[in-house]
Amino acid sequence: MMSNRRNALGRGLSAILRSPNTDITNNKNEESKLVGTINEISLGEIQINPFQPRVKFDEDKIYELSQSIKELGIIQPITVRKLGYNRYQLISGERRFKASKTLNLRTIPAYIRIANDEQMLEMALVENIQRENLNPIEIAISFQRLIKECSLTQEECGNKLGKQRSTITNFLRLLKLPLEIQDGLKRQKISVGHARALININDTTKQLNIFNDIIENGFSVREVEQLVKDFAERDYNSTVRKKQDKNTETLLFSHQKMLFDLSKSLDKRVQLTKNKKGNGKIIIPFSNDDELTSIFNKINT
Repeated sequence: MMSNRRNALGRGLSAILRSPNTDITNNKNEESKLVGTINEISLGEIQINPFQPRVKFDEDKIYELSQSIKELGIIQPITVRKLGYNRYQLISGERRFKASKTLNLRTIPAYIRIANDEQMLEMALVENIQRENLNPIEIAISFQRLIKECSLTQEECGNKLGKQRSTITNFLRLLKLPLEIQDGLKRQKISVGHARALININDTTKQLNIFNDIIENGFSVREVEQLVKDFAERDYNSTVRKKQDKNTETLLFSHQKMLFDLSKSLDKRVQLTKNKKGNGKIIIPFSNDDELTSIFNKINT
């Protein structure tokens, strides 16, 4: 009687341990793969993390990493979560995972964890923000997802990442910029400093005009901050110029500002060119005699 009860209890415990949702070992009674330990796991048993904040990977860097792995092996294990019998999902280390697959490796060292979807997202985001070379917009999106999908405040988000709340706020503000400017920031056409200055402009057209001039004229962050201040209450018309020949000199910011002011007062897109000897010309377009007379009157006023 006692023996039968002991066997029944044994079968119940065995059933629990072999449940796909609670199993922490493999189903072939081979070497135990315990949660919280590092094990060699078959690459074919690992699924890609659907919560990965970075969706685009640099193929050249993947190749460089694969050559490093080929030479030195995988120094830092990836992190996975247990899904069931010999099934795992990647939490962090997707570049190492991809590089290993290009080498046709059979297994990869992995640290096994148990995590629900919210914990999975949080760990993936935190891991990527701290370890990967994300661009500012990817970081901002990661902060946003961490806050919205994990129900965190900006302060709690900062605490998890060891960052000031103001840092979180400044990155989130970048997502208010037009998509064209966000793309320019991702492609390193402008810096974060430029972008933060542009945030202080409420008019999208004005933001884009200044953005185009930053790229064309190479304005510094301080120069853009001055532009934002000068044109806070008035329109800004882009002065993007066609490519000049090798004898043409790049205009000083002080000259650019004079050009902006003249364009504003005449309500025309004025062009200014200047060569390295100091010679140059100002071009003021007009469509008819009336416009020409109006331009003369404004200049003489």
